[in-house]
Amino acid sequence: MKQYRPILEEIGLTYTQYITMLALWEKENVTVKELGAKLYLDSGTLTPLLKKLEAAGLISRVRDQQDERNVVITLTSAGRDLEQQAQSIPCRLFEQSEVSVEELQSLHTQLHRMLGKLKGEQSQT
Repeated sequence: MKQYRPILEEIGLTYTQYITMLALWEKENVTVKELGAKLYLDSGTLTPLLKKLEAAGLISRVRDQQDERNVVITLTSAGRDLEQQAQSIPCRLFEQSEVSVEELQSLHTQLHRMLGKLKGEQSQT
């Protein structure tokens, strides 16, 4: 995470805010519950984070008209624009890591395998 800090400071985000924005750039107009499940964050962690992103003008939080118990998260134009600035972050981190492409691909495969196993265990409990 230490390597992320100076890069993320350039765009005004913390690491947790960055991964939240990554999820929203991938799919916006999601409920807080859906976003929490995707990021493995509970509402106690996610709600203050979303309030900060909203205060920064990057997202909006609106009650779902179909079910007012749900809050829908939508990117603002500033939130969408920030994606352009953030696109170089993965490449910049990779360059700093001194890890080969092969090592990165192996890690990616192993992490997906592990995540699949963890999800399987959770559904069995």
